[in-house]
Amino acid sequence: MKDGKNPNPNTIHPIAGYDKEIYVKPMVTNPNIIVGDFTYIADSEFESHVSHLYDWNDDKLIIGKFCQIAAGVEFIMNGANHQMNAVSTFPFYTLEGWEMSPPTKSDLPLKGDTVIGNDVWIGQNAVILPGVHIGDGAVIGANSVVGHDVESYTIAAGNPAKILRRRFDNEIIELLLRFKWWDRSIDEINRLIPILSCSDLEKVKAELKKRLE
Repeated sequence: MKDGKNPNPNTIHPIAGYDKEIYVKPMVTNPNIIVGDFTYIADSEFESHVSHLYDWNDDKLIIGKFCQIAAGVEFIMNGANHQMNAVSTFPFYTLEGWEMSPPTKSDLPLKGDTVIGNDVWIGQNAVILPGVHIGDGAVIGANSVVGHDVESYTIAAGNPAKILRRRFDNEIIELLLRFKWWDRSIDEINRLIPILSCSDLEKVKAELKKRLE
């Protein structure tokens, strides 16, 4: 407990007196946007950061717990895609007066759900393209355009985003993915903070192993 308060995932403004950082989950109204507890964005609202999310495409934006989304991040969904297997990419069917029926889904480059794992940090003004999967603990650099999947606990940056390196060695990544700290109770996570914020990775390994025994 801090300042007499327990963490509450349904709080909108988790920083008292500051409205430019919100927990996303209690603000979401679109059923095709699914967000886990304690994920925040550095803004006063979230859904304007998700573009071209249309019911008829059946795609979803799924974001895990404890993600950190910086200002200016945009999630572009499948509705932004135009037909690519015809001579013209112009969407006549969406505009008044043009005699074109909507293309079938099989004629559109639909790439499925966009899925962001847990404890993912997405830097300022990054763009996440349709159908991308970003694994737990990944970091996306500022101003990156992410068009391909990013594995857990890797750092990706650039336009187009490329993998720069893994954050940790294979052993600690495996331990973290098994431990799944983000699924623990609030009380347990509070007790785990000294481990989660520890820069001595050998100590972290030892502690994770002990708790996984």
